[in-house]
Amino acid sequence: MKATATPEKLQFRIKSDIYIRMKTTTFDVRTPSRDAFIDITREVQRVVSGSGVTEGAVTVYVPHTTAGVTINENADPDVIHDVLAALDNAVPWAQSFYQHTEGNSAAHVKSSMVGCNTTVPVQGGRLTLGTWQSVFFCEFDGPRTRRVVVTVMGQ
Repeated sequence: MKATATPEKLQFRIKSDIYIRMKTTTFDVRTPSRDAFIDITREVQRVVSGSGVTEGAVTVYVPHTTAGVTINENADPDVIHDVLAALDNAVPWAQSFYQHTEGNSAAHVKSSMVGCNTTVPVQGGRLTLGTWQSVFFCEFDGPRTRRVVVTVMGQ
C-alpha cells in the first residue's frame, strides 16, 4: 500500500486503480446554554462536499469530556426537548454523591452516555441520513465555544 500526503488530504493506493481519500477538518460551535443540541448537519455536509469523497464514510468527533454528538430527529423540536429532559431526569445536575470538585459531574456522565463520535455513510457525495435525521452537537456544560473534528474517508 502506497500513501501520498498533502496538507489537507491523505490518499492510500489499495489497488492500481483504487484510491482511498482521507480528509480531516475542524470547526467551532458556540453553544447558547448549559444543555443544548445544535444541528451541525450542514457543516458536516460542507466538509464531505469539499473532500472529493463520493462513496465512503464520515466520522464526527467531539474532543470534549462534557459534550457529545448524536444523530436524532430534526423535524420536531419537541424531540430534542424530550431527549434533554430525559437526560436531566436520568442524570440530575446536583447529587450528594458527586465528588468532582468542578461541579459538572452530570455533564461528564451525559457525555459518556451519548458518546463523543458518530459515523455516517457517504453515498453520491452526500450524508446518508434518514428523512428526519440530523447530526447534533450535544452540549452539557455550556455555554462555551467547542471544537468538532470531521474525518471523511472513501473514494
